Amino acid sequence: MSLPVDPTPERRVSAPVRERADVVVVGGGPGGSTVATLLAKSGHTVVQLEKERFPRYQIGESLLPSTVHGVCRLLGVEEEIANAGFMHKRGGSFRWGTNPVPWNFLFAVTPEFAGPQSFAYQVERMKFDDILLRNSARSGTDVREECDVTDVLTDDTGRVVGVRYSGRDGAVHEIEARYVVDASGNKTRLTRHAGAQRVYSEFFQNVALFGYFTGGERFPAPDSGNILCAAFDEGWIWYIPLSDELTSVGAVIAKEHAAKVQGDREAALMRFVDRCDIVRDMLSDAERVTDGVYGELRTRKDYSYANTRFWGNGMVLVGDAACFIDPVFSTGVHLSTYSGVLAARSINSVLAGELTEERAFGEFEGRYRREYAVFYEFLSAFYDMEQSEDSYFWRARKVTGFDRTDMTAFVSLVAGAYSGEDALTDADAVVIRFRESTAELTEAAARTGGMDTDSGQRMNHLFKAPVVRDVMEEMNALQARGAMGSRTVEAPLLDGGLVPSADGLSWAEPAVRAVS
Repeated sequence: MSLPVDPTPERRVSAPVRERADVVVVGGGPGGSTVATLLAKSGHTVVQLEKERFPRYQIGESLLPSTVHGVCRLLGVEEEIANAGFMHKRGGSFRWGTNPVPWNFLFAVTPEFAGPQSFAYQVERMKFDDILLRNSARSGTDVREECDVTDVLTDDTGRVVGVRYSGRDGAVHEIEARYVVDASGNKTRLTRHAGAQRVYSEFFQNVALFGYFTGGERFPAPDSGNILCAAFDEGWIWYIPLSDELTSVGAVIAKEHAAKVQGDREAALMRFVDRCDIVRDMLSDAERVTDGVYGELRTRKDYSYANTRFWGNGMVLVGDAACFIDPVFSTGVHLSTYSGVLAARSINSVLAGELTEERAFGEFEGRYRREYAVFYEFLSAFYDMEQSEDSYFWRARKVTGFDRTDMTAFVSLVAGAYSGEDALTDADAVVIRFRESTAELTEAAARTGGMDTDSGQRMNHLFKAPVVRDVMEEMNALQARGAMGSRTVEAPLLDGGLVPSADGLSWAEPAVRAVS
């Protein structure tokens, strides 16, 4: 006897089973793995959801010392990174400005870090990100790959209380959590749930076209591992030695010329290389990789932006989900991992009942915006340095040409919001301030001389520029904590702000000094 057919089979589909965790982290990149690891180390139940299967390709291959010697040590992965065979870099080499001879920005720019910690790595992100994700799992995080978050769960007040995702089995799953961390990158679909809107900078709106080569030349030691950033008439080119043989090469041009990278990308990239003498010469005997993961020529819109909020409604934004700044100074992984540390400290403090949400996340947002703002000013000054090239690209990046309306909106977002300084939200005052920073940086770079200049002289000249000191301040603090651990005594970075706890995993109120 045949069974009757159910006319409404969808009724037999069971509702998703809801799991519970303290925190859900969306994204398996450096920012997501940093926050997940530090939360798990503090004893919280953490689920980390990653849409892809690792290892996977990613751009952003040049690291800064604060990530290597500060964050990676805090994560407990510094030794594994050191043994991974990544290319050492002691700084960046720049054919930038009017001097035809490349000059160096060394990581030993500050006297306290002129020794063992004055280097970083050029990394293949497939390997680097995989190390951090596996470390997250070893630290106690429930890492789930090939899990695509499709929506958030909210309560009656609109607060985010979890996520809904599609698993590798194709089924829909739900997880409730006290907090959701969005570390899903620049293509995130979740930030609006934090009450955030993305605001773009009109100053940094570029398009990058990049690929990989074998057989490219290297600078003489000890600069052979340095990233090279070289200006040419239509923009600039990065040249990153990832190994003795493999080199990442990318051209950055204005968005108005994006049509030039359409169609035959091979011809477009080589045309840009031919316009940049130093890179053309270094690639004279090289061959482009044409197969495997590095065989594809890729493009990316490097449009700098920041969100109006970095946290809210039970959600925290880290890395590119929160903000992005032009890549010329290799800030991508630094901002991602730095924000991951800040977010973990704030969540740990709230879950432990030690601080209110407003106090803990006010510190997170204040520090994060400050870091973004100082890099924004530094890079504005860097682009504004006088160039030997005269083209639309470089004329459009003169501080004096800033559109006042756009400048007011954007700088009030990244600077005034954390500092409370009205002068930083006034367009004319900002232009004056940025122009002064340009003059300081131009003079400091000119006095460093070429790559063969004594490193002590170079270090002193660059560090005297206030705009350089500003971008190094927090990076130096991370390195110092990595070197000294709980012996490091830090003052509040923000007026009325907090300080890291002794173990670096949460926030603490600063000690009150007795008045004599």
